[in-house]
Amino acid sequence: METSFYFIIAGVIFIFFLGVRIVRPTHRGLIERLGKYYHFANPGFHWIIPFIDRLFLVNITEQMVNAESQEIITNDNLNASVDAQVYFKVIESEDGVKSSQYSVNNYKWQIVNLARTTLRNIIGTLTLKSANSERGKINAELHHTLCDETSTWGITIVRTELKEIDPPKDVQETMNKVVKAENEKIAAIDFATAAETFADGEKRAKIKEAEGFKQSKILHAEGEAEAIRLVNEAADKFFTGNAQLLKKLETVEASLKLNAKIVIPTGTELVNVIGEMAGVLPLNIKKDNREIKEGK
Repeated sequence: METSFYFIIAGVIFIFFLGVRIVRPTHRGLIERLGKYYHFANPGFHWIIPFIDRLFLVNITEQMVNAESQEIITNDNLNASVDAQVYFKVIESEDGVKSSQYSVNNYKWQIVNLARTTLRNIIGTLTLKSANSERGKINAELHHTLCDETSTWGITIVRTELKEIDPPKDVQETMNKVVKAENEKIAAIDFATAAETFADGEKRAKIKEAEGFKQSKILHAEGEAEAIRLVNEAADKFFTGNAQLLKKLETVEASLKLNAKIVIPTGTELVNVIGEMAGVLPLNIKKDNREIKEGK
């Protein structure tokens, strides 16, 4: 009797631990009883009836599937190898988790095939050049299409990323040559612009130098004109009507600059002019001679 009781207790304990289930925070659970949905399992401890209940765990973290590389014919009849990645997550609510399990069969596989088909439709309308230059537009259109098509699957398409759009090898080499030629063209234009800027700077510098030289000439000429004006005023003051005396004075001035000796006859007007200009009064020689004679 006691032995049977122990067997019963051991059996109950075994069945209890057999039905223990732990749900992690990264998952949600769906409990089915005899093939029918019975209960939603949030993170934590759960107990199910062994062999009657079943717990299906669903990952609700962000996941990624790779739309494997495929050959797509572009609008300009070129083959392009296209590969993309799709990031998604299951909605963590009860309805979202139920939809991911009951509304679609293997949503990961479905997302991959839907992405591949959508890429063929999008890139087939573009040229190879535009497909490479409009990756953002392709990503946006792919994301929009996947969101619409998976709206009843209980999942959210987080983002889509084009990994590569590779043309055939010979086309790639041609494109590389075109890019190289364009870069060389840009470099040549930049060099020509720099040379033009340098030449323009030199031109402006020479113009400034010429203007400075011109201004100095003008100032020099104005100085000479002022000097001539002063000479004319002096001539009008001291030598009006006596051009010969002015010429003699100029000759004396030039000779004095050369430290030459000039003999000026006594009693000439030139002596009086020079004396007056120097602030010295001329001597009255005749009067002095008369006084000397009278003294004798």
